Amino acid sequence: MSTSEEAAVFLKGLMVTRVMPSFYILVILISLPVNALALVTFTCRIRVKKPAVIYMSNLVCVDLLFTLLLPLKIHYQLNASDWVFGEAACRVLTAAYYCYMYCSILLMMCMSVDRLLAVAYPIASLTWRSARKATCVCVLVWLLALAGTVPLLSITQAVKIKDVGVTCHDVLYQTEKYVYLFSILSCVYFFLPLVVTLVSYSTIIYVLSVKSESLATSSSSHNRRRAVIMVITVLMEFVVCFAPTNGILLYHCVRLATGGNRGEGDSSYAVYLLAVCFGSASVFLDPLLYYYGSSQYRQKIRSVLRREKAKKPTT
Repeated sequence: MSTSEEAAVFLKGLMVTRVMPSFYILVILISLPVNALALVTFTCRIRVKKPAVIYMSNLVCVDLLFTLLLPLKIHYQLNASDWVFGEAACRVLTAAYYCYMYCSILLMMCMSVDRLLAVAYPIASLTWRSARKATCVCVLVWLLALAGTVPLLSITQAVKIKDVGVTCHDVLYQTEKYVYLFSILSCVYFFLPLVVTLVSYSTIIYVLSVKSESLATSSSSHNRRRAVIMVITVLMEFVVCFAPTNGILLYHCVRLATGGNRGEGDSSYAVYLLAVCFGSASVFLDPLLYYYGSSQYRQKIRSVLRREKAKKPTT
């Protein structure tokens, strides 16, 4: 199979073979200690498991599992986009990336709805927001993410390209199955959760603004400020990390469904691969969600920092 000279040059170029692997290495160096600390805090230090803690602990697991697979991606790109681990490993890595992305999106949506119920209906929602129900929702999220991405295991991902080598998910046969799958994933697993999340946080800010005006207390103002930070963080994750990948995929699916020429897509390699790379940056933003989204996590982290500060010798 062949591709355009422009795409081949990019896959062998400095951006793919040096800059992007360096970014993935940075992701590993930051993600492993930060998420390991968060996992220990959520599972061992916090005894009362509120729904927010359950959702966030699942999000930590998603980030850690994704991070552990990044060495394969790093080796592939350092090896000038020549995949040496075989077709099966390529399919698993590809499915794992999309499972990570859509599982993260669905969990953030659940967190926003849970936060909305807690703010708008603090008493009535107590029966709805139990730890058991939150656990069931997380199980459902994992099942949905797996159901959406398992079909990728049946699509050829490793393709031998002239003058490049064996690529992994960078060049695909544009089959009808591929078009339908990514159209559904982009619409149902990204754009729909995006709308739900935006509506939830917009309503939260509105409710907190009304309470702040009526109560005029520092506590209500502080809650509103935390909600605004949460909204900004979630928006950054959706817009910077996940929107480019899903937008490009949906665009290509629509173009292919309407009879577009496959060769036209070669010029978009750079944009798509950079979008996939930036998608992993969500592991940098998730700790902000943990800190501002859970008072229990915030208290535990502050207590750890105070103890570390107290241990430092004074001069």
